[in-house]
Amino acid sequence: MQTVKYIATTTDCWTAHRQSFIGVTAHWIEPDTLERKSVALACKRLKGAHSYDVLASVLNDIHSEYNIREKIVRTTTDNASNFIKAFRVYACEDEESSTEDESKGVNDSEEEDAEEETEGVEVEALMEEEDECSEYQLPKHHRCACHVLNLISTVDARKAESNVMYKKISRAAFAKCSALWNKSARSSTAAEVIERECKLQLIRPVETRWNSLFLAVERILRIIRESGEGAVRAVTIALKVPMFSPAELAFLSDYASTMNPVSKALNILQGEVDVHMGWLVPTITLLTVKLDRLQTSSKFCQPLISALQEGIQQRFGKMMNDPELISAAILLPKFRTSWTSNENLLKLGMDYIKRHMEEEPALSSPGSHSGSEEEDFFGLMKGNVHETTKQLDAYLANSSTSMDILKNQTLIVHTRPKILCNTTGVMADAILALNLS
Repeated sequence: MQTVKYIATTTDCWTAHRQSFIGVTAHWIEPDTLERKSVALACKRLKGAHSYDVLASVLNDIHSEYNIREKIVRTTTDNASNFIKAFRVYACEDEESSTEDESKGVNDSEEEDAEEETEGVEVEALMEEEDECSEYQLPKHHRCACHVLNLISTVDARKAESNVMYKKISRAAFAKCSALWNKSARSSTAAEVIERECKLQLIRPVETRWNSLFLAVERILRIIRESGEGAVRAVTIALKVPMFSPAELAFLSDYASTMNPVSKALNILQGEVDVHMGWLVPTITLLTVKLDRLQTSSKFCQPLISALQEGIQQRFGKMMNDPELISAAILLPKFRTSWTSNENLLKLGMDYIKRHMEEEPALSSPGSHSGSEEEDFFGLMKGNVHETTKQLDAYLANSSTSMDILKNQTLIVHTRPKILCNTTGVMADAILALNLS
């Protein structure tokens, strides 16, 4: 990693066999080949409470050990409060500042009109606060998109039960599903009955992975499609559990159709090889479009779709307007500007790209450097801005979706690794690559 300029890291904590661990992985884009590279940096024991300052100290030590602290552009974690606080206190920027201002109801116009006053400050308290913030230096924080989607599909989806009709039909249907899943898991005889009648085994949901619930419901529907309702009825009679009513089966079918795009988005974002940060905004944007289309055709799950849309807006809203994330999508040949019709969003991303391209030293053509400070200062008058726009337009006009086209775009290639090197903002777990038993 000594020759790499920009690196992204992920980290996670977990407990196994009454012992706690922290794992850190690093990821970057190889400048020459534009391929994504990943390594495991650390797997360390954690003793004592997993408080925010302990986590910050361990991360700071790991980053310093590999001499990459200044190279890290983002660190991805789940939504655990201890990680959130660690980065809020010690990161290079306050990710919660805008949210806190909104919650306090700050009004800009009222602040401008207010009379300025001088307020006394305790110097000792101020110095202690500065010491705490400068004790550790953490990079910019990013919340794992897969973990956020998991929260939307569980916590936010439950808000749909405020609709009485939806609550009644969903609880009845899932209660009967749970009865089947429990019977099949607890008894080998029950499993044999299911395999004999249905030709397939049931999938039992895992509490920590939302999409396992979707897959379990989908398996029941597949059995009904391939073996008929009679097969499921024979199983329910043999296992002495209630059979689904026609309305409940229709609900399960509607539920599967509703959650299918969410499950696909989750599978896409947790890819470990070809998925870059540029996939995030297009994936979530198209997910909202798909859910909007389902709103008119859904018979039972309209409250669920509304709850999912509200959760996406609340949890991804800030990310969807982040110029860096938008520019990351534009700089991926697969997406460019085709993933949205919102011109304001595209302008945010394009302006961000142009600004960074103009700042790159690579913009100066070979042999044009005179060594004069005056020449360097007025360098932008020599057509560099035009060259920036020209290369960007040529890239956008190219129809190829291969990453190889970027190798011919000198200015874009110099800018791209920094914007896209956070290939891990969309991993399900920071520690997946370690495969610890």
